[in-house]
Amino acid sequence: MIFWLLLLGIFTYLIVQRSVANITRTPVWILWLVMMTPAFVWTGWILLNGESAPIPPVLVLVPFILCPVLYWLLIQWGRPAKPASAEAQPATAEAAITPSVEKRPTLRPIDKQEESMLQNCFPWSVYYLQNIEYRPQALICRGQLRTSPEVAYETIRENVEGHFGNRFLVVFQEGLNGKPFFALVPNPQLQTVNNQSGSETVSRPGLAIGLLIVTILTSTLAGALFSGVPDDGSARLTLPLFLTGLPYAIALMAVLGTHELAHYLAARFYKIRATLPYFIPVPPTNFFPFGTFGAFIQMRSPVPNRKALFDIGIAGPLAGFFIAVPVLLWGLAHSTTVPLSDESGIFNFDSLRPSLLLPALLSKLALGNALTATDAIQLHPVAIAGYLGLIVTAINLTPVGQLDGGHIVHAMFGQRVGAAIGQVARLLVLALSLVQQEFLLWAILLFFIPVVDEPALNDVSELDNKRDLWGLFALSLLVMIILPAPQVVTRILF
Repeated sequence: MIFWLLLLGIFTYLIVQRSVANITRTPVWILWLVMMTPAFVWTGWILLNGESAPIPPVLVLVPFILCPVLYWLLIQWGRPAKPASAEAQPATAEAAITPSVEKRPTLRPIDKQEESMLQNCFPWSVYYLQNIEYRPQALICRGQLRTSPEVAYETIRENVEGHFGNRFLVVFQEGLNGKPFFALVPNPQLQTVNNQSGSETVSRPGLAIGLLIVTILTSTLAGALFSGVPDDGSARLTLPLFLTGLPYAIALMAVLGTHELAHYLAARFYKIRATLPYFIPVPPTNFFPFGTFGAFIQMRSPVPNRKALFDIGIAGPLAGFFIAVPVLLWGLAHSTTVPLSDESGIFNFDSLRPSLLLPALLSKLALGNALTATDAIQLHPVAIAGYLGLIVTAINLTPVGQLDGGHIVHAMFGQRVGAAIGQVARLLVLALSLVQQEFLLWAILLFFIPVVDEPALNDVSELDNKRDLWGLFALSLLVMIILPAPQVVTRILF
């Protein structure tokens, strides 16, 4: 319990610092304390009364409702006052102007001559410029779009680069009034070039390989424990016993590695500077027995357009899914059935209840008549790896903020609609956790993730129909993985 509380505390602090530290004067530690209060209350109850004692509804609902409200009020209280001449803008629009980059240099004001040059970058037949607004981190250029978004962005970007070189990044966004505007933000890569710290600092193969090796060891140990090696010290862990966990480690690393490698290759295809996949090794414990927290990559340059955002976002979940399914089928075929009991659950690998829609279909396909309505499944370690792959795919496809699913809906529907979908998705997962209580922790964590995804440079141009269909397919996968199997389906299967 303390381990999970520590993990949640670190995760929450990083999210709070990244999302609101630059828009409010309220100390980050106070905001962190407010958002962690529900977890502190619930953990305190469990430590005092034991895990078997149910938490009173008042201790669940009151902190869950009041703390987000207090969090929002503290952010508003700490906001710096805006100049009277500045046009009022909601915080989400202000915070989302600058795409994700390594650093955000202070914008050097342009003089009258440069302002005239900037106006010449906007041909009236492409984008009729009406006014320029000066912001601390951007120059906002508003006007009327006269051609397609693709032509407008490429024309104006080329004109700005012709007059100002690589001094600015050109961002094209849709305003709250539905009209697209241009924002010129300082190019953070200028400092990188000036400091001669090129791309070799982005790709660190030594670190990536080292983390990979350590994660293979911790995952192999986890696989050995899943294979039945005692973890209480009653048996000596010899090399042969240790190697019994290798199939689990290989299967899990294949699923997670393929997921992140697909992100990496897609980013490189669009010439985006990105790190190699970094695995996170964790020694297996009773609280977290899987041997790894997963893997991640970091993109160190902006995403050029919504098409690239979509391709990078969807590449990982789909690639991981297409590896996880055959891994899970093989593992299920080598698993055994056990009588269904009160302890059976969707995360009890010794007595898995196949109640989720897609896992139930795959379980029946692999086990056939050996699996009945009164049976649970004792998962083979490889099946555990494949099952975790499905869960990781579902988590990443959740359409909230900077998760892969958030990138997908942002690319499909735009930044504002994507944020609205994220709000609805968080509430739906919370409602689902009332049926599948194992999802409660994930439902809570979703409320710590900002729903507004960072914009691409050209955040106005829409996707083609083919990508829209792939996006709907990806969201359908999410529903099939986490949705409880309807009774009509279970009656047909079992």
